Amino acid sequence: MRINIAPKHILDKILERKKKEEYRPDNIDLKDMLKEILSWANRFVPSESGSILLDDPVLNLEKQKKGLLYFVACFGKGSSSLIETTLPVNIGIAGQTYLNGKPYISKKVQYDQHFYPGIDKKTNFETKSIICAPIKIKGVTIGVLELINRLNGIDYDRNDLTLLKIFAEYTSTLIQNSLDAKRFGELSMRDNLTGLYNDRYFYDRLTKELTKALRYGTDLSLLFLDLDRFKEVNDNHGHLAGSRVLTEVGAILVEGISSASAAARYGGDEFIIIMPGTDVLEAADYAESLRKKIEQFVFLRRCYPGGERALKIKGLVTSSIGIAALKHNVGVKSSIKDARDTLIKLADASMYRSKQEGKNRVTVSDVKPSAFMS
Repeated sequence: MRINIAPKHILDKILERKKKEEYRPDNIDLKDMLKEILSWANRFVPSESGSILLDDPVLNLEKQKKGLLYFVACFGKGSSSLIETTLPVNIGIAGQTYLNGKPYISKKVQYDQHFYPGIDKKTNFETKSIICAPIKIKGVTIGVLELINRLNGIDYDRNDLTLLKIFAEYTSTLIQNSLDAKRFGELSMRDNLTGLYNDRYFYDRLTKELTKALRYGTDLSLLFLDLDRFKEVNDNHGHLAGSRVLTEVGAILVEGISSASAAARYGGDEFIIIMPGTDVLEAADYAESLRKKIEQFVFLRRCYPGGERALKIKGLVTSSIGIAALKHNVGVKSSIKDARDTLIKLADASMYRSKQEGKNRVTVSDVKPSAFMS
């Protein structure tokens, strides 16, 4: 039995049950799990066709469009044409099962008002009977498991539906385990205060991005940012206010970068941004706009829980930024380790030059690749 599985970008979308992230742990793969579920379901309840459909959690969260069910795994005649196909949640027996959250059995679909023939037209298949069970996580339906046309001309019965419910629950457990692993992996790479990535993630991500840049001859820029006069916030308003300033700076960084870039808290009031595919001039333009935004930003403008007043700090906290870029400062013939270490050293040194030359400014490293290679 051949089981068709949706491509990785669809499966990653299915696992996106909290919020969008630009980077995820690499070891979450649903393919083998989905194949196993359908294979065992078919062994216990032999059928001509079967599918697992899962919803789009981002659409469901936004509630701006009608929900969709994705065919993420299926077998049977014409099933390969269903992969990457979507079905509105209010269509068909699968949709009815999804909306009601209850198992469904239809022994003769031609007499069933909920049956949707559009899928048969797409696959050139004739559906005669269906059993369908909801897949739930913590009581919330996220998809359905369905089998079509029991083999040997036998009608589906309640025992078959009970078995399918068991496999649906098994699916729920495995998906929940995958989600837990994904979230644990993300949490281990996050700074608890700002929600940005931490230094451990930064080194891993920078190594991966430099590997790609050196292989394909693309550019990469690195920004080091340190807050000016941040100590005065802690001294005058307390460390809690200082922590909230750092959190708000983190939000500014996330808002302004592209999906390909990554911002991390390097330690204390230092931040770092990896900008793949960005040359030194583009990085300098971005850094200048970021510097202005922080300079003009009103920190702690709102009251926080606990009754603390809004401090509305403006003009005190600024930033000193240093930039180094692969092609501008290092060259593309370096080893990955040397390129990484040199970029970090040069961006950090440029940031300290910004500090020494008056703060609240952007400094681009003037070290040339020839100097590095010599």
